[in-house]
Order: sequence, then C-alpha cells, then structure tokens
Amino acid sequence: MFVGVGASRVRDTFEQARKAAPSIIFIDEIDAVGRQRGAGVGGGHDEREQTLNALLVEMDGFDGNEGVIVIAATNRSDVLDSALLRPGRFDRQVHVDLPDLRGREAVLTVHAKRFQLGASVDLSRIARMTSGMAGADLSNLLNESALHAARKNREKVEMSDVEEARDKIAFGRERKRLFDEKDRKATAYHEAGHAVVQVLIDDGSFPLHKVTILPRGRALGMAMYLPSKDLLGYSKAQLLDLICSAMAGRVGERVITGDISSGASSDIKQATRIARQMVCDWGMSDLGPVAWGENSETVFLGREIGRTQTHSDETAKRIDAAVTGIIAEQTARAERLISANAQAHRAVAEALVEYETLEGIHVTEIVRTGSIQTPIVGNPVPPLAREPRPDAAAGGDPSTVPTPA
Repeated sequence: MFVGVGASRVRDTFEQARKAAPSIIFIDEIDAVGRQRGAGVGGGHDEREQTLNALLVEMDGFDGNEGVIVIAATNRSDVLDSALLRPGRFDRQVHVDLPDLRGREAVLTVHAKRFQLGASVDLSRIARMTSGMAGADLSNLLNESALHAARKNREKVEMSDVEEARDKIAFGRERKRLFDEKDRKATAYHEAGHAVVQVLIDDGSFPLHKVTILPRGRALGMAMYLPSKDLLGYSKAQLLDLICSAMAGRVGERVITGDISSGASSDIKQATRIARQMVCDWGMSDLGPVAWGENSETVFLGREIGRTQTHSDETAKRIDAAVTGIIAEQTARAERLISANAQAHRAVAEALVEYETLEGIHVTEIVRTGSIQTPIVGNPVPPLAREPRPDAAAGGDPSTVPTPA
C-alpha cells in the first residue's frame, strides 16, 4: 500500500515549490533517500531508489525549475549517489568543520548567557580543553556543569563543575565503589605508570590533565590527557609517545604484582590501532609510504562480505610484523622509563591510594622534585573506606561501613 508514496511526495513537493516560486526546498538528512543506487538487496525496484529517481528527475537542469532552490544537509556525504552531486543538481558543496579555538570560545559565550557563572570560570580555558567538540557538545557541557553545581547546592557554576562535566562527557560518570587493598594498589600502580611516563615523554602536545583510580564508565581508573591546542595532524614521534604511554600502564602494574591482568585491554587496543594506522595508512614504517590499508568496500554490504584485499599474504605478514615491532619497542621504552624513575612511580601510586585523584601538576612535581608541592583539594580517603564491604551472610551489617565521600 506504500509503493510509490515517496516518489509521489517528491513530485508534489516540487509542484508546490514551483507554484510558490521564488522558493527554497530544504531536505535535511538527505542520505536517507539519496544513498547510492545499486547496492544492497532489492535491485532497481527498491522503494528508496524510486524516491531517489523521482528526486533526480525533478532536480534535472533541463526542467523549468526557475525560482526553486534546493538545499540539503547530511553528515554522510560519502554514501550519496554520484548523480545527486553533479552540476545542475547540487552545484555547490559547503563543508562545515568543527569549531576551532576562537569558534568554541564564541559558542561558549552565547550559551553561557543562560547560566550564572562564578568568578573562577574562564571561557577561554574551557575552549582550550574542549578540542574536537561541536556546538551541541559545548551546550551540553554547560548544562552538565549547571546540574553538577545544583547537586552541590551552589548558586553559581564554578570551574570545578565544568571540569567534572567535561570528564563525565569524555570518560563517563564517576562511580563510587569499594575495592579491597590489593585491587586499589594494582590500579594505582597501573595508572601511575601512565601518568609518570606521560610526564617524562610529553613534548607539550598532550600534557597530563588528571589521573584517578576512581572508576569512570567501564574503566576502573584512568590517566586523562588534555591537548594544548587544536591538533591538525600527528608526527611520528607523537604517535610513538602515545603508544609508549598506553603500554606503560601494564608495565607499571607488573612492577607491583609481578603479573599481568586484563585491565590493560583498552590500552592494548588503542596502541594496536595507532600502530596499524602508522604502518598501513601513514607510511611510518620500513614498508614505505604505501597505503596498505586501501581496500574496496561495498557501502551497504557487510564489511567483510564486500571487501577486497589489495595486498598479498606475504605483505600482510610484513604488516603484522611491523605493527608488533612498534608496540614491542614502545613497551620496552616504557619499561626503561619506569625502571629509571621507580621512586617517582612508587610515590605517585602511593599518593593515588591515599587521595584517589591527582592533578597533572602533582604528578609533575613528584617526578621533578620527589614530592607534592601544590596543595591537594580534598581529604585523604578514610582507612575504613578502603576495606571490602562485609558479607551479610557472614553476619556483617553493610550499613555500618562508611562509603567514600
């Protein structure tokens, strides 16, 4: 009963536009009807393709559509049918990039008018710490900041609320849960490994923002880096530093436990992804500047079904060896750095066990001077809060055990 309805509505829309000329037709999310034809199942009688065919006919330059302008928007221009983008239909393409530093500050200035901001809030600093965020993300950031301030019974939004909102958006909500002393210590040494190595090798591109053993999202702890500027590209040295820092967590954990755990799962995935892109996409290996990852894919079929490999099995082995070599080399580098700075690594881990969260400045001070110079906001974790919650079946009363603040 719905056959032909889409095409009929397209013809009716253009008929109304011609009657009301001069007029503008705006089609939002045009990829819903403008996807490439001939892919997937259904053949030429697919209902979506009939709608697209009607749209192509109506937009054809031979027809008398004087006074009718068609504007469309999509964030998937890569899947649009090539006939849509030919001159005479859509003559001009306007790419809207994410806002740069000045753009983010201007967007924040607009959205900040809806909130009462404290004296500590610095919009230029917020703009620097929100690289890669779109306008909607920035609006959401201030909304989350206001909600956090309200939960703390504040009348104004402070900078600490904005930083907490950013961490929540980027890494997930902070979850208060109790660990036994062994797990807390292992997590602290893991995150201290990330933090110490990052402070030692960073060239200023990814300064350490914060390190914590409080769970966020699905992670039991994390070291957070804050890009100092909008990054338009990465050098080979920067990418190797990122891999080294990612693998430092497992190395730091092995120092205290003498074993390895599944806690480094996301670190290994991140390191492997970067190393494979270095070899296959960016020509940063002995294989030379060749795009080994160039594979032809059918857009609407499964990625493996419609995939054609363009290199030999022998080359695939060389790619795997190059990726493995990069990760092994940076893991060994992380081991050397942590071994040479064992005292700082231990001090950062012990401070994490005591305070749960350290700012980047605190880790930097420990690495450079051996101790924390800047006061830490917050109190040490009470000893009882570190103990596991007693089992009710064993006669303990869970309500008598204090939880972390």
